[in-house]
Amino acid sequence: MNVAKAFEKRTIASMKEEVTFIGFGALSIGRDWGIADKGRPDEKEAGKVLNSVLDLGINLVDTASAYHRSEERIGKFISSRRKQYILASKCGEHNDEPGTYYDFSYKAIRESIDRSLALLKTDTIDLMQIHFGPDPEKVIAEGETVRAMKEAQKEGKIRYLGASIDGSLAKKCILSGDFDVMQMEYHLLNQENEENIKLCNEQGLGVFIRTGLGRGLLTSRALQAELKPAKLKKMLELVNNDGDVLTSLALNFLHENKGISSVLIGTKNIKHLEKNIELLEKQFDPNLLKKAIEIGKE
Repeated sequence: MNVAKAFEKRTIASMKEEVTFIGFGALSIGRDWGIADKGRPDEKEAGKVLNSVLDLGINLVDTASAYHRSEERIGKFISSRRKQYILASKCGEHNDEPGTYYDFSYKAIRESIDRSLALLKTDTIDLMQIHFGPDPEKVIAEGETVRAMKEAQKEGKIRYLGASIDGSLAKKCILSGDFDVMQMEYHLLNQENEENIKLCNEQGLGVFIRTGLGRGLLTSRALQAELKPAKLKKMLELVNNDGDVLTSLALNFLHENKGISSVLIGTKNIKHLEKNIELLEKQFDPNLLKKAIEIGKE
């Protein structure tokens, strides 16, 4: 029996784990975020979304200290189902609701990891990623963050290390030998990390994709956007302004790249996630996808 593309398991060699192609990005269940409806869901709805994600068969949940109440809600609603999912979080950007602040010192990172463990109600976080801020070069050069993470790893508090970064600094992190997973931006409108994805694959590192739908621009919401980038206009013309076709192409573009471990899709409404899963399964014209990729590279 063919497994739906969304639930296809992809192996992360460095972690010796398998993750579903679609992972859950838990930003909007804890922090006010979004294009139209920016408010986070209430407690009941957040719990419903989290449990529904696991019920669907998704086995990767990605959160962060900076996602305000996200870690707390994951701990509250699905810590009892901890064996059913790979848990990834981030450190460096810290919750200071209604805002956040950056602190990459050894002390701040150690305290952040302990706080995340308590909020998530778990003994071990599978993957802890650096949530880089405005000066990532300094964070890498000083090395305090990685040192704190590696000590927490030795103590069994975290299993593997990751980094959320793009471009030349991502390449530096990939080649450093310090990390097991890279989280990067990559989608039809921005293919700049393509070589980094290939390099991760060569090195046996996992790749998590954030903003795989271009922050909503590769969905029906693009039709309402007042300011449309030139490349997006061309793509909309290509699909005859059919937002569902555009989303289907965007998701299949990512699925066809076997160097990608998981694409993180966030939502505060489980029906939206279910629709994306359906659109990933939808038959698409390979020539149309080829043209969309060419537009994206312009």
